Amino acid sequence: MKLKTRLAVLVCKASGALLRRLGRGGTNLPGKLALKIDKDILGALAQGVKVTVVTGTNGKTTTSRMIEQAFADAGLRYFSNKSGANLLTGIIAVFAQHCTLSGRCPYTHALIECDEAAFRRTSAYLPVECLVVNNIFRDQLDRYGEITHTLGAIREGISHVPDATLCLNADCSLTASLADDVPNKVVWFGVDVPIYRQAAHELSDAPYCIHCKTEYQYDYVTYGHLGGFRCPGCGYHRPTPAVAVTRVVAAGADASDIELDICGRSFAVHVALPGGYNIYNAAAAAAAAHVVGLDDRTTVDALGQFECGFGRAEQFTLGKAQARMMLVKNPAGFNQVINLIAHDPSPCQLAFLLNDRFADGTDISWIWDVDFEALAAQQARFTRIFVSGVRADDMALRLKYAGFATDRLEVVRAYPALLEAIGADDTPAFLMPTYTAMFDLRAEIGKHTDVKAFYE
Repeated sequence: MKLKTRLAVLVCKASGALLRRLGRGGTNLPGKLALKIDKDILGALAQGVKVTVVTGTNGKTTTSRMIEQAFADAGLRYFSNKSGANLLTGIIAVFAQHCTLSGRCPYTHALIECDEAAFRRTSAYLPVECLVVNNIFRDQLDRYGEITHTLGAIREGISHVPDATLCLNADCSLTASLADDVPNKVVWFGVDVPIYRQAAHELSDAPYCIHCKTEYQYDYVTYGHLGGFRCPGCGYHRPTPAVAVTRVVAAGADASDIELDICGRSFAVHVALPGGYNIYNAAAAAAAAHVVGLDDRTTVDALGQFECGFGRAEQFTLGKAQARMMLVKNPAGFNQVINLIAHDPSPCQLAFLLNDRFADGTDISWIWDVDFEALAAQQARFTRIFVSGVRADDMALRLKYAGFATDRLEVVRAYPALLEAIGADDTPAFLMPTYTAMFDLRAEIGKHTDVKAFYE
């Protein structure tokens, strides 16, 4: 190992340890310091490690946690970037943390969540064995640009890993196109049936054929632009998935029960999180675990007992109330949370927290494409409706135009006061923060309850 690589590892480990002692996590800065010392450090540290990468717009963290539970149950020697630091510097930091001072990695496997834009660069250094692409949706226009830019970034990343097996979402017409003209083996996953009896009204991010621009026809829609798509113009259509949800038995407020076919073997699967998007995440995880070589029964059992990632349907006790935190960051994801709430008739409290910092996306116009009208139609069952965050007034305005009574919208800017108000009675609550609001709110919750830090 080169001297500069060893020095980079030492600096990365020391700075990361210091930052964690200070309660800062140490997930990106150590990687930045290491990268300045050795620009090729990630390639050196990843040598000999079998790497599974999860990327795409929605579901990266949860899918990774599902796969991680299967890895753990199977007894693999692995590590992961559990903190969610999914840019190049964060991935460097987690590799350095799990290597010796000489730069040798004692683990056989690594499970890496990777930002879809960052995958273009990160993939050049990683010996990827399995690549999962969950989906491609419109997200943070100020950062990612048009949806085709995201597709192009992932496509370029795939060109760096010709030996990787691709686990691709058969129901996403954009993701499915990644299989065009690549040498990689492809394992398709998908959902063969509708998930909801009545889904939220959603704008499709991909209404027209990526090849000939003819409008798609659908045999069924699961959510967004996902489902049984086919192009009447050129014949491009949904591939038949090898890992497929063949039946949705129950989709409740706390979990889902499905029938899952994994390469010809059928399993009854309990998914330990609610929501149609988590049904897709479960199918993606099952496909990846199968590619890595895990026993399918081990994977199925893992889907029923894994721990959710921070902010992804996490549950907290706030005073008298039980609260569930649901990260929201784009129209497709937010509409899935709305579907979940709309299909649960029980009384509850709602809290919308909108920030516009860099990690959230500084352009908040996307909230006007979210189907808040579906919740406004049920507002009589919501005991209290809170609005908070840096852009609380913008969210309140959007809710007003969705049909919420303005005298019912409570703008509470201070998080301590917000949590106190939610915990004042025992009505369950749904907390819906954007990314940085989630971190801030979680930090405030951590002052009063025993929750793990985001990097643990």
